[in-house]
Amino acid sequence: MVSMTERQGPAEGRARSSEAQPVQMAVSNAMVRIYKETFGRGPTKARTNFAGPDILICTLRETLTPAERRLVELDEHERLRETRMYFQHAVEPEFRHAVEEITGRKVEAFVSGIDTSQDLASEIFYLEPEADESLHLA
Repeated sequence: MVSMTERQGPAEGRARSSEAQPVQMAVSNAMVRIYKETFGRGPTKARTNFAGPDILICTLRETLTPAERRLVELDEHERLRETRMYFQHAVEPEFRHAVEEITGRKVEAFVSGIDTSQDLASEIFYLEPEADESLHLA
């Protein structure tokens, strides 16, 4: 369940925690923790990357519970997606808070999705641009 990261540019920096781990790893670890608390088990793999300076994408693999895997076997993908999205929405404040705490930036938007056939989920965080970035948008 250890998260991996590939790059770290100036916008990515390090987490604000005392452990000073890379932001991407800290976000991955937070997502795994929230999944465990919410669904009773966490993903076996988690990876977070920046997609530009203001978007964080966390990809989580093997997140389904045994009951959810049974729904997949019964071809109940729509029911499973609907249920999972309901729970994701219910804990959205926890997802946002974790990312804001780690990055020191406000989450402007949060998008959650799951591919039930591949047992792959994604949590996407759109961060408010940093103050000095907004000066360069003209």
